[in-house]
Amino acid sequence: MSDDINRNIVNVIDEFDYSTQHDSYNEKFRKWRRNKDNPCAFNYAANKNEKVYVDGKGFIAHSVEEAEKDSLVHIFYIIGIAALIWVFTEDVAGKFGISLFSLLGFDIHTNFFNASIYGGSMEIVAALIVISVLKVVVPAIYAHIRFKLPGKVEIMGRMNHSLALVGAISMALIVCTANSLPIAYSSESREIFEYFLSVDADISVWDQTEFLVYTIFDVLIMSILSEMFFHGAMFAALRQFGDPFAIIVTSLTAGLLTQDFRAMPVTILISFVAGYGMVSSGSVFTAISVSIVYKMYDLALLVLEADKTEKMPLTRNIFMMIALASGIIGFVIFWIGFVRRKKGGTAKYSSEYSRWRRLGFSLRTFPYSAVILLCLVYAAVRLTQ
Repeated sequence: MSDDINRNIVNVIDEFDYSTQHDSYNEKFRKWRRNKDNPCAFNYAANKNEKVYVDGKGFIAHSVEEAEKDSLVHIFYIIGIAALIWVFTEDVAGKFGISLFSLLGFDIHTNFFNASIYGGSMEIVAALIVISVLKVVVPAIYAHIRFKLPGKVEIMGRMNHSLALVGAISMALIVCTANSLPIAYSSESREIFEYFLSVDADISVWDQTEFLVYTIFDVLIMSILSEMFFHGAMFAALRQFGDPFAIIVTSLTAGLLTQDFRAMPVTILISFVAGYGMVSSGSVFTAISVSIVYKMYDLALLVLEADKTEKMPLTRNIFMMIALASGIIGFVIFWIGFVRRKKGGTAKYSSEYSRWRRLGFSLRTFPYSAVILLCLVYAAVRLTQ
């Protein structure tokens, strides 16, 4: 009889695989999930045959599927609002701000129907930095406040497996090289680089303070801020439903928010590598490192292609081959020393829903569904320009 009872007992918190992280993290994660007043915490625990009395409905069997769906709807509502803040800041508030400063006499201008900014180099860099910071930091703060995650759960900070860091960087180099075959640079990076290149043909872009400031900001600061948003509170709230699900959702969200069909594929892949590397290593530093490697690779190609001599194609191809070879060697070392020895991995959760069905109703949650539509429409508009 006791065996039959045990088979009917469901406790989603205890069934989660905590083996991929350390005890301190697991303890705080469990505590956050046990909070009955937190609608974002998936904390169902009951007997499958248990019925609960609900006023006006009588005795009903509240299921684990209903609890899972309720938590996902709350989480995706918050992610949707955060993503809308990102889109609004970048596409509306930022452009209004630029238009206002233009009316006040500053040498900066924009068009509401494309992503371009025109004017003086100092004004352009200042606008890009302010808009970029606001579009990431404000949604990140909103998600932090709404999810109410402990700091050590929201930001995974302990490097458990350094070999996973090597593997993630190696995979990033492979993805970067594969992406650079059809297109050697993102449209946004190319636009800002070519602007500074054209400011003065007799001066290298590296001699321009504004370009150096923007480069350091984009490669380092934005990599940190972006990963804190995608692989901070958002990822931590989603990983209740398994790391694979959290990695897929954060990667799709990162890709959509580029609002650029040309950048979406590589952004999704890089975010996927960053997420996998983070949970395998145990530290968000791995995700940040992957983002930095991607942006530095992108920048290196831009610098190489600025050389208009006949040597440029050969130099660029050698660089790409070295990056690819380094990525393959590093990945082989990672595979032999980490994956085959099963030193770590992703935490999984066996849901009553299939992964794709769960993903389907989650993505249809408003306002996340509205963000998908807005980003795809804007991306389509950019293709025509």
